[in-house]
Amino acid sequence: MPDPAPEPRRATDAPPRRLLRDFLRPSRGQFVAGVALFLTALIVVLTLRSQANQPEFANVRQADLIQLLDNVTAETRRLEEEVRTLEQAQSELLSGVDRDEAARQEAERRLEQAQIIAGTVAVSGPGVRLEIQDPGARVSAELLLDAVEELRDAGAEVIELNDSVRLVMSSWFGTDDSGRLTADGVALEAPYVIEAIGDPATLEAGARFRGGLVSEVEGERVGGRVQITQLDEVSITTVVEPEDNEFATPR
Repeated sequence: MPDPAPEPRRATDAPPRRLLRDFLRPSRGQFVAGVALFLTALIVVLTLRSQANQPEFANVRQADLIQLLDNVTAETRRLEEEVRTLEQAQSELLSGVDRDEAARQEAERRLEQAQIIAGTVAVSGPGVRLEIQDPGARVSAELLLDAVEELRDAGAEVIELNDSVRLVMSSWFGTDDSGRLTADGVALEAPYVIEAIGDPATLEAGARFRGGLVSEVEGERVGGRVQITQLDEVSITTVVEPEDNEFATPR
């Protein structure tokens, strides 16, 4: 009886040498596909590296960059003036001439600054008045807090809200039981009016910076409006009553 014919060899039964030869000598289609994949990967890597190396403000509009530069310039001038004042005070205190008088004047200056920061005295000076219209009642406590922080970053020295709340370092925002916004526990009604003392142009630029107060209020989420007025003199009369110390006593 003749032996049965051997089964035909399947493609998967190719010897390892043939597989190695196919790998080292790819067909024209495989070669083209490999080159295309390599170029695609190279483009992706170069794009990611280019984006990572771009400066932080590469995509910011020119007008916004100018506003930012103005803010930095104004803050630099303010700090330079503060440095000159401190150097002059140091020189007077060390010179030995009218040392007592110089020390007294420096103490009075520091006391005045402390009172202004604490909000215990009325003040006036150049600044801005911001009126925030909120027809849809969509202005949140977080938005008002961000607005105050932006003004402080722009150099605001004193801030008052709705002619009734003097904002200091310990101020806070929230809502009452009826859903109205509050500042330091005082209920606020729209329109919200913020008065700030500082360089008027710099304060307005800080409020109008893209992504800032004006953009947030006048955007679709809030749908309000902000009117900013630069003033030669802003008078802030609201003061904070200092609390009695519970543990500390003067010596």
